Amino acid sequence: MGAYILRRLLLIIPTLFGVMVINFALVQFVPGGPVEQAIANMQGQGDVFAGFSGGAEDATLTESEDSVYAGARGLPQEFIDELREQYGLDKPPLQRFFEMMWNYIRFDFGESYFRSIEVTDLVIEKMPVSITLGLWSTLLAYLISIPLGIRKAVRDGTRFDGWTSGIIIAAYAIPAFLFAILLVVLFAGGSYYQIFPLRGLTSDNFEELTVIGKIFDYLWHIVLPVTASTISAFAITTLLTKNSFLDEIKKHYVMTAKAKGLSENRVLYGHVFRNAMLIVIAGFPGVFIGVFFGGSVLIETIFSLDGLGRLGFEAAISRDYPVMFGTLFFFGLIGLLVNILSDLMYVLVDPRIDFERRQG
Repeated sequence: MGAYILRRLLLIIPTLFGVMVINFALVQFVPGGPVEQAIANMQGQGDVFAGFSGGAEDATLTESEDSVYAGARGLPQEFIDELREQYGLDKPPLQRFFEMMWNYIRFDFGESYFRSIEVTDLVIEKMPVSITLGLWSTLLAYLISIPLGIRKAVRDGTRFDGWTSGIIIAAYAIPAFLFAILLVVLFAGGSYYQIFPLRGLTSDNFEELTVIGKIFDYLWHIVLPVTASTISAFAITTLLTKNSFLDEIKKHYVMTAKAKGLSENRVLYGHVFRNAMLIVIAGFPGVFIGVFFGGSVLIETIFSLDGLGRLGFEAAISRDYPVMFGTLFFFGLIGLLVNILSDLMYVLVDPRIDFERRQG
């Protein structure tokens, strides 16, 4: 097992390097950049894309006033060169890439171009929102899905299995952001009831509350966003649990255990549960990381939550390269490590699994 883990760890290096190469190369062909974004902000346009739209007044500019940067008309070239040097864009792309990777290997992700804050500090600042959505959504999905999936497997083909499958399919088909809007309309003062708050993780007077009050205030704020982000994961995990139990129930060792006179619960939870839950439990780290890093930008926007999803989206729009590539490297590394952790979870749940022997 040690040799297998070592091979997987070494495989992280070329995989992560390839991910960074592809994304860095793609960015070089995308119109706009940090310099144009800075110029757009200075000129009050506020968006790098505004410089591409043009307008009637642009037609009066002479060819000599034109520039490589669509929004830089009328600005001295010396100023543009200073901006390029400030952002490190005066160097060849290949040199910039290897300098960036050397810094990332040392976990030096630099400073945001437009926020004047270290990328690491920025990620830590947004982390509570993503932890909230990721952790609670995953736990809620498992707490609902595992008992429901087992029940559906035991009562396969019955009316209970039929109508619950209908609900699960509907839940899977509804986009999370659409369900979030529905929750806002129904329960956050949209058109009907105002039971839950619409924005933030805590109230304005959070620091003045008691410990119990802080806990309830926090839980009160996360009900709607966590519910919205759980709906699709809940559906997938339920069906996965049901199918896994159905496969195990049909095996010979189950019929043998029943023939020995063991009760249904003893067979189900004493024999079937461990084997059937292997794929479900072992996949927990991957599910959590998927929700954690892939937090919906729309859900965070709808509920006014400033998390990693919005951070990545805003960095891409503003061409904030340190945030874009720094978070890509860090999250990519975490994702690859979690894949290894998932394999270790399989071995912990069922020691009979030996990845090293299978590869050999």
